[in-house]
Amino acid sequence: VQLQASGGGLVQAGGSLRLSCTASGRTISNDGMGWFRQAPGKERQFVAHINWTGGNTAYADSVKGRFTISRDNFKNTVYLQMNSLQSEDTALYYCAASTKRVPLGSRWYAQPNEYLYWGQGTLVTVSS
Repeated sequence: VQLQASGGGLVQAGGSLRLSCTASGRTISNDGMGWFRQAPGKERQFVAHINWTGGNTAYADSVKGRFTISRDNFKNTVYLQMNSLQSEDTALYYCAASTKRVPLGSRWYAQPNEYLYWGQGTLVTVSS
């Protein structure tokens, strides 16, 4: 499966962007999907997760209330709506697919090694 992330760009602080992640070669309708980000010189950081039905989501504390993850299984696509962007949100954003289908209570979804497939990343730059 290939995951193609898009929608990144340069935006002023306080602005919004919507990232998309479209899968090809395999349906992701049975996968939990995550967004991670990595700023220069820093480790990859969990951002958001949505389960395979779309009925459960989880967010990093730093983005809660500002970012929204959603999915359209008919389009084989996952989205990340990012509002009230801050300079600290500047990073390369990756989408990832996990075949794990268990409840979200243990925060397993925040671990990069729980994801089997990764996209190439899309760059988000927030100017202050």
